[in-house]
Amino acid sequence: MRMAIDFRSLTVSRHARVGIVGDPATAAEVWLILHGYGMLAQGILHWFRGAQRADRILIAPEALSRFYTELSDSKRAVGASWTTREDLANELEDQFAYLERAVAEMVPGAVPLHVHGFSQGVSVGARWCVRTTRRVARLVCWAGAMPEDVTADDLKRVLVHEPLHLVVGDRDTRVPPARVEADASRLGAAGLDVKVHRFDGGHRVDEAVLEEFAGPGERP
Repeated sequence: MRMAIDFRSLTVSRHARVGIVGDPATAAEVWLILHGYGMLAQGILHWFRGAQRADRILIAPEALSRFYTELSDSKRAVGASWTTREDLANELEDQFAYLERAVAEMVPGAVPLHVHGFSQGVSVGARWCVRTTRRVARLVCWAGAMPEDVTADDLKRVLVHEPLHLVVGDRDTRVPPARVEADASRLGAAGLDVKVHRFDGGHRVDEAVLEEFAGPGERP
């Protein structure tokens, strides 16, 4: 016999963890980096270590839902997830409010902001970019699919001077290149400037492609 359950929604305060590399006081550019499913802030920042520059800060908010990932009987790692399909509408609102506050408090207002999302972080970054009032200089989507609720028109309003950058490995089995190419075709057909970057590898951030985005500059 099934119970009739009435769900109520409560808004609560909690702590969020944000990883930062660099000094916001001297930053000429900020990269907002959004990790993938099962990762933590330190993991994605380690992958982006090649982007470190003396005048650039890297900021990686950590998703609020942590869990244990089983590695063996004696060792358990910890990962985090941005959303699931359960109570998705509220999770997306919480996610947006969290990123808005993180950027407002940690990113100087006049500094160019680049958004990099990896895997699950692609949908997080794209959704935030098309809702925020903060100007976004570049959006780079690594190894992830564009959510269907983010349209070409939405992205055209945001990406005024840069194409949408989609990056995928030729041997990525989690998000196959065909999936990313399909996103590029769909958005391009709707009038968005899209550039696809392919590399020889799997589900990861490629160092050579990252170096192209990072550009020259003094390393710390």
